[in-house]
Amino acid sequence: MTLAAAAALLLAVVGLHPVSVLPVRSQYALSVFVVALLLWLTKPVPYAISSLACVSLLYALGVVDSFEAAVSGFTSSLVYFLLVLLLLGNAVRSVGLDTRLANRLLSPDSTPRGTFRSIARNVLVLALFMPSAMARAVAFIPIVEEVTAEFDLPAGSGFERATYLLLGHVNPIASMALMTGGGMALVTSGILATSVRPLSWVEWAVLMVPPTVALYALAAAAAGLLNAVDGDSTIDSGGSEIADSSPAGSGELTREQGLVAAVMAGTVLAWVVGSFVGLPEILPAVAAVTVLALPGVDVIDADDVKGLSWGVLFLIGATLSILDALEATRTIALVVDLLARFVPFEAFSHWQLVGLLLGFAVAVRVLFSTGSAAIVVILPIVLRFAETFGVTRLYLGLAVLLVVGSTTILPFNTTAVLVSLDRGPLTNRDVTLFGLVTMGLSLVVVTLSWLFYWPLVA
Repeated sequence: MTLAAAAALLLAVVGLHPVSVLPVRSQYALSVFVVALLLWLTKPVPYAISSLACVSLLYALGVVDSFEAAVSGFTSSLVYFLLVLLLLGNAVRSVGLDTRLANRLLSPDSTPRGTFRSIARNVLVLALFMPSAMARAVAFIPIVEEVTAEFDLPAGSGFERATYLLLGHVNPIASMALMTGGGMALVTSGILATSVRPLSWVEWAVLMVPPTVALYALAAAAAGLLNAVDGDSTIDSGGSEIADSSPAGSGELTREQGLVAAVMAGTVLAWVVGSFVGLPEILPAVAAVTVLALPGVDVIDADDVKGLSWGVLFLIGATLSILDALEATRTIALVVDLLARFVPFEAFSHWQLVGLLLGFAVAVRVLFSTGSAAIVVILPIVLRFAETFGVTRLYLGLAVLLVVGSTTILPFNTTAVLVSLDRGPLTNRDVTLFGLVTMGLSLVVVTLSWLFYWPLVA
């Protein structure tokens, strides 16, 4: 059905040119963009196939002059940076370092409420070492199940519900603190570098760590308060059995775990130093992957490469290609100008316009299964409006990331939420209601950051 609708849309645009105020090439570029959205949202075919089909359409319809121009997005360093980060995340998980770190960091207090707070703190700390929110959720779920059993809590207890909301909704927020924290941060930094100005790893940390930590703390506190986590029950065996229950959490580091830990620490150090000397962030990550793949090390092998999320990588590359085509044909600028003729944007106050743009970002985000894909689509359009109407683009870009990264209305919006919904006692209603809570908290943090913090440090 979706394929038929996409084909009908293309035929209608090619045959009728319905939007007469736009040049033909802009109409074709816009139609490819809409077709891509339809295919990615409904997924009648794998992402890789639909992505290749859409970039081929750019060339077939004459939107770009060569096939090389049609696939320009795949030459972006962003695609390869995300690729090597996925490989590093797989390396951490494959040697069991994620479980070891989770168990070592976790020191449950004597009550469910204290344990919940301990888990919240340690998930945040673990985000510095493990970029993937999904990996963090998977690492902590067995520990949460074990803690629940130790406390002999009933199914669906306040502790269990609050902890699964933490792992699903709140956990991904931690990934936005660092530029290398995950796909959403990487995509946002790449678009800002092109549209506004490049940000170094340290600059990103200065701008984003305080707002992200504040948002994370508020969301974690909301999860605990809304679910009335028990603060009176005690555990007879203490926390030591929980921390040491897994073989990965006992004894010294294995050779592979020590090597991966050393390589990851060196990579983070190189990102920090590179921010001051102009070293591209991708180079330390590539060096780390190379070291872990060397003969005799073999932490990363061919199976790890085969197991990557290639569909998501193709989606990001194709989206960047389509955005390049929209920019080359001035389609985004023309659409913004066209909307400005009919919508009195100039009549809105500064904050009304910002609210309108963030509302648009949320509306589009709900349609996507990954925040990074949503940001790739939303951010260039929002930044174009910001440029036209005098809104500070850097602040708006960071605001879009915080709001989009905190909004999970439907379970498929975030993979960590899907896992929490599957393994825990949550319902679809729980997911939606708490997603609205985190979205509201993100708007509060964005407002305060925009007014007080970002002008101070930017």
